Amino acid sequence: MTSPFDSDPILVEVVRDGLVESVHHGRVAVTGPDGSLLAALGDPGALVYPRSANKPLQAVGMVRAGLDLEGELLALACASHSGEPFHREGAARILTLAGLDETALQDPPDWPLDELAKEELLRAGASRSRLAMNCSGKHAAMLLTAVRSGADTATYLAPEHPVQRAIEQALGDLAGEEPAGPAVDGCGAPLWALSLTALARAFGRLAASTEATEQKVADAVRAHPAYVSGTRRDELALHQGLPGVVAKAGAESVYAVGLPDGRGVALKIDDGSTRGRAVAMAAVLQRLGLEADVLAEQASFPVLGGGRPVGEVRPYAPTLAGIGA
Repeated sequence: MTSPFDSDPILVEVVRDGLVESVHHGRVAVTGPDGSLLAALGDPGALVYPRSANKPLQAVGMVRAGLDLEGELLALACASHSGEPFHREGAARILTLAGLDETALQDPPDWPLDELAKEELLRAGASRSRLAMNCSGKHAAMLLTAVRSGADTATYLAPEHPVQRAIEQALGDLAGEEPAGPAVDGCGAPLWALSLTALARAFGRLAASTEATEQKVADAVRAHPAYVSGTRRDELALHQGLPGVVAKAGAESVYAVGLPDGRGVALKIDDGSTRGRAVAMAAVLQRLGLEADVLAEQASFPVLGGGRPVGEVRPYAPTLAGIGA
């Protein structure tokens, strides 16, 4: 039996004391300002679930449907947040604007992604909560969109709900491809599949758009990247080190970046491990001619032995040479 990943090349290798210990295979798509495919590794046309990489695109659909958030709260609608106090407080503020509270959320109760934030809650005797779950900003925004558009809030996760229909439409518009699905995401929301080419195209369009709605979402992400991820996340570092980009990672090691010139990059690490995600993206962006300290910092990180560096996780050069060559 063949696998859809059988032909995907090595993107990242793990080296310990000079020996390659592990490798991560994957796919990459790079699109131009006109949305055309400029470069690819593996099969860029195969469908993937972008998971949370869809969130900025989902936010575009919500704003089109009546979501009236601004600034950091709109950024939080695009977030897979770390569950730090300002994230939880922000999601609660969105619910207050909707005249609702945490009980209206239908995401599963969870601990914060951030270990320090989780430890603080555990010390305080708290339990898992829907506000701490990394998708609570998106869910709160879906509820506010439903309220603003006069739609039912109890069924806001149903694929046929007006909010979800608006999201599906926005995904297709930005991606230039009809989304496949829906499946059910980890947070319970409808999940649409796209090809990597379409995901890269969508992010390139979002980052370079001069349309009011798209630009509003992109500007919120760029101005408040800590609300989109967290204070200790690699996505935050990329936003801070490469001004103008719009970047969003998703579960199972999907990553999409839109550049201000309209180019887009999307990648998927086949085994779902997050270890190679930022490494591969940094290497691709370097191959595209971008220069920044953050890319040099993220393009490799040490492998430890006895608490000291004895190797590194690094891009697999023979494969990555195929980007931007």
